[in-house]
Amino acid sequence: MAGNLLTHLTTLARERHPYTSPEALRETADYLTQQFTDAGLSVTRHSFNAWGQTYDNVVAAMPASTGTSKAPLILAAHYDTVEGSPGADDNASGLVVLLDVARRLAKTPLARPVQFIAFCLEEENLLGSRAYTAHLTATGQSIHGAIVLECVGYASDTDGSQKTPPGIPIAVPSTGNFLAIVGNQGAASFTGAVAQAMSHSVPIMPLIVPGNGELLPDTRRSDHTAFWEQGFPAVMITDTANFRNPHYHRPTDTIDTLNLNFLSSVAQAVTATVVALAAT
Repeated sequence: MAGNLLTHLTTLARERHPYTSPEALRETADYLTQQFTDAGLSVTRHSFNAWGQTYDNVVAAMPASTGTSKAPLILAAHYDTVEGSPGADDNASGLVVLLDVARRLAKTPLARPVQFIAFCLEEENLLGSRAYTAHLTATGQSIHGAIVLECVGYASDTDGSQKTPPGIPIAVPSTGNFLAIVGNQGAASFTGAVAQAMSHSVPIMPLIVPGNGELLPDTRRSDHTAFWEQGFPAVMITDTANFRNPHYHRPTDTIDTLNLNFLSSVAQAVTATVVALAAT
């Protein structure tokens, strides 16, 4: 499986920014669309406007095996980067897990539909996910919950490699070899279900934040926040980004800094989690 992840990483890890590399951003959306299509999923684009331009969220749908009308489970990651960074961890790592889980589950019978979504413009105030969740609300759609993958490929077994974000009310390990699972109070039961399913494959640290995380701004820095703001249950799964990875948002956020064994374990854990949550 690590070979498949590396193949995707090699294609995806390059600057993907709306101003400085718009062609790469479009090509990434096309690549994701093709990969989802090749996996046998039905793919659509959710388009939205920003700064007088049109941008696309890529949405791949996997129907329930029973034809049920149950609310879908969403697995998501963003595909844009900041200017000047190839974004291997942020967030090509999330994208390759998204693609790998989609490929592995495309022919798996599940009782609940699953949507695999690649959001655009996360780095620009969550514009893509905010447009999408506003669309869900405006059209009266519900979801079972959203799992957002945000930087999931950097790990270290060195003591002192992990820092604690300001204000976090629980003890954080000093070794950066775990995944944080961040949910809010409204998603407490959903967060618990995700944590339970993931815990068999990779070390985890669950965290429930009050409200929508307003008092802990570091817990709001990805597309899960757009779901919280619209009242949908959602969690962020993360290696904690700059609190572990010294290459975060830098030109040095390259493939060779990632831990592919850790990333493979993440893909395995997320696959098991989607199966568990979409089984009922």
